[in-house]
Amino acid sequence: MSEVKRFAVLIDIENVSQKYVGLIMDEASNYGDLTIKRAYGDWTQPASASWRKLLLENSIIPMQQFNNTFGKNSSDSALIIDAMKILYNNNVDGFCLVSSDSDFTRLAAALKEEGKTVVGMGESKTPSALIKACDSFKMLDVLYREQNQEKEKEISKTQEKDSAKTGKGKTTKRVSTRTTVRKNAQKVPESGKAEAAAEKDVEKPQSNLTKLSTIEKAIRQIITANDDENGMNISSLGNSLQRRYPDFDTRNYGSPKLSKFLVQFNSLELTKIGNSTYVNIK
Repeated sequence: MSEVKRFAVLIDIENVSQKYVGLIMDEASNYGDLTIKRAYGDWTQPASASWRKLLLENSIIPMQQFNNTFGKNSSDSALIIDAMKILYNNNVDGFCLVSSDSDFTRLAAALKEEGKTVVGMGESKTPSALIKACDSFKMLDVLYREQNQEKEKEISKTQEKDSAKTGKGKTTKRVSTRTTVRKNAQKVPESGKAEAAAEKDVEKPQSNLTKLSTIEKAIRQIITANDDENGMNISSLGNSLQRRYPDFDTRNYGSPKLSKFLVQFNSLELTKIGNSTYVNIK
């Protein structure tokens, strides 16, 4: 049995939302035992109050850092100093750096140079420099949105079952509600629709995710370089893509598994050989 790796989770609370805490802990635990868990920020500020209960629930140690200069994020330097102390004390096998701030790019690179596994976590707006400096990078907003969609699907299924049990009463009400919404929608003027569409575009988060076309091209290159008539083992392909693109996670593209992600590409074919799945170019 292989030894469980030890990880340090270091969170910059000034650059990540508290709503991601549960997701951060779940994702980080996939890599090993979370022996060090710290969150950095100015805990005297009212904005940090929403974090306090979550820290207790997840056994995360708050690290106080006053902002001595207006407009400067002094918690960055505190996190970096602690990371280097942990590194040279050889307490862990890897680090999970949670922030969307590009200031941690050099830290991630330095930790990798010392042979440590670096997992980054931040929102889609995270600069590509930080993403590429990590071994793996998790887009928290994308994963959080997908997680909530799954919950909504489960709730919807439960409601449908309940409606079926209670008879026609609720069905009639649901149709009536849809009719009302449709009528209201007809009253919206064209100018209002244009404004709503514009607002939606403004609210759409910027994403630095690797494009699907880039991934497809890379897959073809990797398979060709592998030089096997059967193609390439799907697990090996996944590992190669992860090394090439740290932000590659099929969940970021709406697919729970790599096999389901790959079927969207017409240039590829999946073949089952024994208990293994292979990917080849058509």
